[in-house]
Amino acid sequence: MSVTVDPAAGGTATHPGPPHARPPHSGRRRAGAVLALARFETRELLLQIPVLVFLALYAGVVAVQLMHYDGMDDFPVLHTVDRDTQPAPLLLALALLVCTNAAALRSRKHGTVQQFDTLAMEPWRRDLAHLLSVLPFAALTAVAVGVRFAREALKPGAIGHGSLGELAVGPLTVLLAGVLGVVLARVVPTPFAPILFVVAAYLLVVIASAAAGADGDGLGRLSPVLFSGNAGGDPVPADLLGRPAGWHALYVLGLCTVLACAALLRSGGRTGALKAVTALALAATVAGALGQGLHDTAALEAARRTASTSPQKVQTCTTAGGSTYCSFPDWESVRDDWAEVVERVRSSAGGTAANTSLTVRQRIDATGDIEADTALTPSGTPGEVTVGTRWGGNRVPEFAVGVATVLVAGTEDATMHGLCGARGITVMWLVLGTDPAPRATFRNVRLDDSDSGPAQVLAPTEGLSLTEQQTTVIQELLARPRTEISPRVKANWQKLTSAQTTTAEAAKLLGVAAPKGAEQCEE
Repeated sequence: MSVTVDPAAGGTATHPGPPHARPPHSGRRRAGAVLALARFETRELLLQIPVLVFLALYAGVVAVQLMHYDGMDDFPVLHTVDRDTQPAPLLLALALLVCTNAAALRSRKHGTVQQFDTLAMEPWRRDLAHLLSVLPFAALTAVAVGVRFAREALKPGAIGHGSLGELAVGPLTVLLAGVLGVVLARVVPTPFAPILFVVAAYLLVVIASAAAGADGDGLGRLSPVLFSGNAGGDPVPADLLGRPAGWHALYVLGLCTVLACAALLRSGGRTGALKAVTALALAATVAGALGQGLHDTAALEAARRTASTSPQKVQTCTTAGGSTYCSFPDWESVRDDWAEVVERVRSSAGGTAANTSLTVRQRIDATGDIEADTALTPSGTPGEVTVGTRWGGNRVPEFAVGVATVLVAGTEDATMHGLCGARGITVMWLVLGTDPAPRATFRNVRLDDSDSGPAQVLAPTEGLSLTEQQTTVIQELLARPRTEISPRVKANWQKLTSAQTTTAEAAKLLGVAAPKGAEQCEE
């Protein structure tokens, strides 16, 4: 509006100004104001006790995961590691859901809603600042996820490849929780809404996970985190998981954007850009939801059945030292480690076993639940040794037990009939005779971690049972110098691998005292 002097009228007159006049750079100033408010809200969130506590708890969980060490950690399966990064961010997400909701309701709580109406910043821009205040926490989660995954991926023994879609789920879950807090503040303006939502969401996730089954199918795909597979189970090749990670990440990202736009529209945002983003986000959400169901279930089941019953059809093989090593493509890097164990165990054998050509074949059981901790049936193929999908730690001596069993008995399924007498002792000497820490390894491969009495010895398939007398003889052998026992094993190989040679006779052949007591061994 402008003011002019009208000399003829002896006074002044007012005239309306340009209908859309605005100060220069007003759009940039408004954006700067929104960002400044977003920075303030981020600091306020960071000072909230729930956020501080759960952020510290999340950092502690990540630190423990980084510091935890197990022998198998030297050979991480990356398409398992990427999924393991998803549950921990739920801690931070829960705190953000409550605190962003409280921040968005602050003006209502303190009765300052009317004062905000006098400010130049529209309500929807204030909500935009609340939404932007969550981004630093999502970025911090992305850094934590990236650090953990990079630590595993940079290990020389890393197996397979991770998925960017799986890695994105953790940060997106944190972002989604913050957005939901703002949305609930606008739709249900009560501080109890987040608590009720968390309870309802938990029930829905449990129901959806049950409906999803092991593959994350059905309603389970609509959960931000796909709780599928079996924690602690044996990994399977990535292409057998049936997890549409990319589509799922698109779905969660689209859902975050749709809900954010809904909050802005609810607060009065009506710009063309906002409407366009809403339409694109809605299309991305629908595409992501539908894309998760595009995989061919019948073909996936057929692939799992083939990998379980006829793995040779989908494996590649290499030859080293006269033996053949066959694995799924992701595990090609650990074949050299298998070969080292085979050569070490075979070096202690005598007779023709010292030059026996073995076939080491990787096997899985994906016919039921995926990544379940199931026992594999021993192979009846002469000279074939089974190896699983986990490697390192105790899996190494357990594999050595399988190798030694085949060298002594010819096939893995011989353990199903029992390796009584000398054969069980000979198997364990092949495993322990060249091991750098034989006594510790002996305890580790026994199911009860003992070093005396009867016990079950672990192997990739069916282990063998040791009697108390066999254990006593093995302890006597470990107490003697290796240079004394190894020549005796090779010289008496034929008798030591005979099913007719008893434990007492084996002790005599190896130059140690015969155990006392009656031996009970089931053939």
